[in-house]
Amino acid sequence: MKILIINSVLGFGSTGRIVLELAKELSLKGNQVRVAYGRLSNSSEEAEEYGVRIGNNMDVYCHVLFTRLTDKHGLASVRATKKFLKWADGFDPDILWMHNIHDYYINYELLFSWIKSRPGMQVKWTLHDCWAFTGHCSHFTAVDCDKWKNGCVNCPQLKQYPKSFVDSSRSNYARKKAAFSGVHNLTIITPSGWLKEMVKESFLSEYPVEIKYNTIDKGLFKPTPSDFKIKNGIQNKKMVLGVANVWNDRKGLSDFIKLSWLLDNQKNQVVLVGLNEEQIKSLKDLGANIIALPRTKSASELVKIYSAADVFVNPTYEDTFPSVNMEAEACGTRVITYDTGGCKETINRTDSVCVSRNVEAVLAAIDM
Repeated sequence: MKILIINSVLGFGSTGRIVLELAKELSLKGNQVRVAYGRLSNSSEEAEEYGVRIGNNMDVYCHVLFTRLTDKHGLASVRATKKFLKWADGFDPDILWMHNIHDYYINYELLFSWIKSRPGMQVKWTLHDCWAFTGHCSHFTAVDCDKWKNGCVNCPQLKQYPKSFVDSSRSNYARKKAAFSGVHNLTIITPSGWLKEMVKESFLSEYPVEIKYNTIDKGLFKPTPSDFKIKNGIQNKKMVLGVANVWNDRKGLSDFIKLSWLLDNQKNQVVLVGLNEEQIKSLKDLGANIIALPRTKSASELVKIYSAADVFVNPTYEDTFPSVNMEAEACGTRVITYDTGGCKETINRTDSVCVSRNVEAVLAAIDM
């Protein structure tokens, strides 16, 4: 069978790795598989083997600018999308498997018009966040917003992805509902029970929803000998670890700073991985008791850091199904995570806990 996968990225980031592994798995079963992507791509031979890029860097930049000025994210990239859909007609897929169709690279109205013109094609759509059924945002739990249930208006998150200077959330909601409704043979897949429940309360409730939990490579993520503590001179302290691809207040950066000030520095050491240069400098200027590190150069390096930690803390205010929790547990480290989104579904160890969204709750759990 011919299978076409669409995602914002390929071979990079969590969803990029997911779709690359999916492509390899489906290919091994004898299918002809291509992955259409719009932004960053892994330069590996595997990514090049499956990848078909939608548009180019200039298309992405124009889509970003269009979004900033109009708040109509996903409605630019007209030329790039038409060119891609012409290619897709030639490929003539039996199955279309969408993942993230946001992130400045494709026009969703043109895409879904094409989908509806092919009623015999099986369609799957794996949602990794909530963008598909809101008028603007990809997550709403941090601000406890439920406007998406009946119709978005006066969005409180215009400064959050996808950032905009104006508010088009009312029309965005209506246009998404019109575009995404009425597709023959569409099944939605979510990586958590929490997101499934959100979908069932949205205008996407007409479709069947399946849960397919994201997985990690337990051949890689496992307890591993590590000299990280010795190298950093903290072998006699409890190491409190946090890891993120991108750190911001919604990922809990401010909470980690507060936590570093509340912990007994003689006995504890906070370590954060994934910070940018500006954040590393800022933490140093603040005098926070935090070993601040950039992204690791390899997954094996990250495994050693996970394995060295005494406790992993994930104070995220919004998340669908955070793989970092699973990675930490797989490396033998107990997890403390905020009870938000699908976080509790990632917890398997009896000594790992979900706590309310406040630093004091984390502090109490660390001392358990």
